[in-house]
Amino acid sequence: MKKRYTNTNYPAGDFLIRVKNSSMAGRQSLSLRSTKFIHAIANCMKEEGYLSDVKLDTGTISAKIAQYHKKPVLMDLRLISKPGLRVYKSISELKARKAGSSILILSTPHGIMSNKKAIKVNTGGEVIAEVW
Repeated sequence: MKKRYTNTNYPAGDFLIRVKNSSMAGRQSLSLRSTKFIHAIANCMKEEGYLSDVKLDTGTISAKIAQYHKKPVLMDLRLISKPGLRVYKSISELKARKAGSSILILSTPHGIMSNKKAIKVNTGGEVIAEVW
């Protein structure tokens, strides 16, 4: 049986919300249609420890949600930029932000990265999501 995929207006947002919903429902993995942008976001989340494994098959991405003591590491996720309203942060705004338990996922001229890595590279960009 073939998997049926629906078209979405914002595939990256759809991926992030599916990760959040899977985490809250206690599921350990998810798979959906992949793009380069979604794959880069998944790799960023893997580097930060929110996803434990990311596999790319032909047109499909499979991700496993990181667990700590049988509970998901990802507590919450909020989309910041949306198709109707893009939000950008400069390097000075990223440095001024208080360091907490959450990270920002940014789309920068150097690729998709977390706010911690963006500060090291000294660049700002579009804020895609905030992850706790």
